[in-house]
Amino acid sequence: MDKIIDVAAYIVTKYKEMTHETLDEMKLHKLLYFTQRESFAILGQPAFDGDFEGWKYGPVSREVRQDYEQGEFLVETKKISDEIKYIVNNVLLEYGALASWRLSDLSHQELSWRNSRKGLKNGENGNNTIQLADIKKDSEKVRPYDHVWDMYYDEFEDFDSAK
Repeated sequence: MDKIIDVAAYIVTKYKEMTHETLDEMKLHKLLYFTQRESFAILGQPAFDGDFEGWKYGPVSREVRQDYEQGEFLVETKKISDEIKYIVNNVLLEYGALASWRLSDLSHQELSWRNSRKGLKNGENGNNTIQLADIKKDSEKVRPYDHVWDMYYDEFEDFDSAK
């Protein structure tokens, strides 16, 4: 399984390639979260090994946070699987044009983030781990879209048999 830091590095590189802009850290965390959720929706399993915490502005990876600084990673990263690249590319096409704050608002609608915030006051940072089981539940409400084929996954004849 890919590591969260490696998927994050791919997202940063691909985003810059697509937009010619540097990806801000807040947006990176949200795109990582949506990649994890989409992987559950499409593959039925996580995209990467790594945790998120329920920060006040949405899911945040402590590992990515400590190794990412102004568009650069402070650690050496590795290539990720083609399967996860494909999911990331679709996530970037779906969510990449949205502002960081809009992605934060979307993440606040997720059951996984809300569950990680239980017992915290509004505006309190929080460091409760977002549970993979909750992200999987969030994935059940998603209708994944394939931007290459320009159709929803459930429109493919063999999609249900692949899960």
